[in-house]
Amino acid sequence: MVVAIILMGLLAFSLFGNFTQFVSHAFTFNHGFKSVSAREVGPKLDECVLEDNGSHHKIAVITVDGIITSHADDEDSNNKDDKGGDNMVDLIKAQLNRAADDDDVKAVILKVDSPGGEVMAADEINKAIVDFESDESDDHGQIAHKGKPVICSMGSLAASGGYYISAPCRWIVANDLTLTGSIGVIMEGMNYRGLMDKLGVAPVVYKSGKFKDMLSPFRSTNEIPAEEHEMVQSLVNETYEKFKGVVADGRNNAHDLNKKEGRPLADNWTDFADGRVLSGKQALNLGLVDELGDFDDAVDRAETITGIHNANLIEYQERYDISDFLSMFGQSSKTRDIKLDVGIDIPKLQAGCMYFLWQAPEN
Repeated sequence: MVVAIILMGLLAFSLFGNFTQFVSHAFTFNHGFKSVSAREVGPKLDECVLEDNGSHHKIAVITVDGIITSHADDEDSNNKDDKGGDNMVDLIKAQLNRAADDDDVKAVILKVDSPGGEVMAADEINKAIVDFESDESDDHGQIAHKGKPVICSMGSLAASGGYYISAPCRWIVANDLTLTGSIGVIMEGMNYRGLMDKLGVAPVVYKSGKFKDMLSPFRSTNEIPAEEHEMVQSLVNETYEKFKGVVADGRNNAHDLNKKEGRPLADNWTDFADGRVLSGKQALNLGLVDELGDFDDAVDRAETITGIHNANLIEYQERYDISDFLSMFGQSSKTRDIKLDVGIDIPKLQAGCMYFLWQAPEN
């Protein structure tokens, strides 16, 4: 009974807190007395000030750190309800939506420090940035929302999928020691048949078609038809051509807006789009980035492009409250792993999935 009373009290406190938050968000001066609850389906975000310069103008900072993925905490689960949070794609989309709705936000700085990741996740983020920068028209063809520029600030690593999401940005700033590029696609798997033969284990497969067990790890290499190699390579090549198209479209559109101030793509840039990583200086020479510098240079460029000065720097942080804690009681019971952070982010690639990913060689 004591536990039940405590839980009822927590529930009442949570409901009261959510109600007050709804009221404060619906009647806020920053949003002109209009409700913004339509954008709050998904991650709950709080606006935090990173640098207060006493201005009513804002520049929102969105960080992409680590492997780009559409999964949340449990990478092996496809059921979002069984995970402890929103995934990276949903979070970035929600942050862009908040920045789009706030008229005081004049630009976004995308801080990228990532080796890349899943093809689909990177492509969704790329499209979200393109939509954010584009003008939005209403049903009568009038501009209802004017796009805002996104300036990319590359950290130590912005390779493969990290560059894929940077490509549509209005301006790209990289440090001369940044590792970027790695334009390419990778798909890999593991073949266990040799080990199975040594153990005397033979797979028994029933299939409806010749290629139904494509990429199966249980076949010997001489059982894999040549047509299958061609089909898989064709899929990889198709995705690779899309990657190059994203780079060309993004950089050419940015150069049309930046004019002589930005860097155009070099005529031979595709010769370097073979999966190799590039330094920031090499990327600048190829027109893959616009400027060598750091985060402060990206802020200065954002203010130059938008014509503002000394803007406040903000970020949107995901908020967790008591309702999130109570929702754990409604989740399906399942065994959860305890993970130990040893400071090394090792990607777990799924066989048969394509990735925009650069993997550093192991020592």
